[in-house]
Amino acid sequence: MASIKATEVRKGMIILHQGQLHVVAEFEHIAPGNWRAINQVKLKNIKTGTNVMLRLGSSETLERANLDPKPCTYLYLDHNQGYVFMDAESFEQYGIPEDLVGDKKWYLLENAACQVTFFEGNPVSIELPPSVTLKVVEAEQVARGNTVNGVTKNVKLETGLELKVPAFIENGELVKVSTETGEFQGRSNK
Repeated sequence: MASIKATEVRKGMIILHQGQLHVVAEFEHIAPGNWRAINQVKLKNIKTGTNVMLRLGSSETLERANLDPKPCTYLYLDHNQGYVFMDAESFEQYGIPEDLVGDKKWYLLENAACQVTFFEGNPVSIELPPSVTLKVVEAEQVARGNTVNGVTKNVKLETGLELKVPAFIENGELVKVSTETGEFQGRSNK
């Protein structure tokens, strides 16, 4: 494990605190007048979701987790193993529990490339590309003559994700969706 000074901590880093993995949710460097500067760090436990607040002096250190990111391919959902991914280099398969995948399941298609991050041989997070292309399987009908700017309707995508899109999107079209915000980004011709 690599020790880092409190002043080097940044939002999004994975830290090992009291033997458990935490992600840095917030970081603030406070220098009040002529007092000593402190670093206020909010950590979120990856496994339990609980938050921990730390106040650290500039010379104090934290343990940065030694993570191993691997390019993987999503294969399928197995209700016993969870979501099954295959390492793109070694072809080893990993079952990742549904609670770890969370809302990212709405953007997973079979054979989709992603990155799975491991800690001591166990998967801890999944990174998806910034956007994915999904097919519309159900689209609401919009009343004819309704041409006001910004008219939207609800659609259902092939993964089960429900989304608001412009009224001109039809059933069977491919749309680009942000994996970070879950918002419609445009039509796709892939």
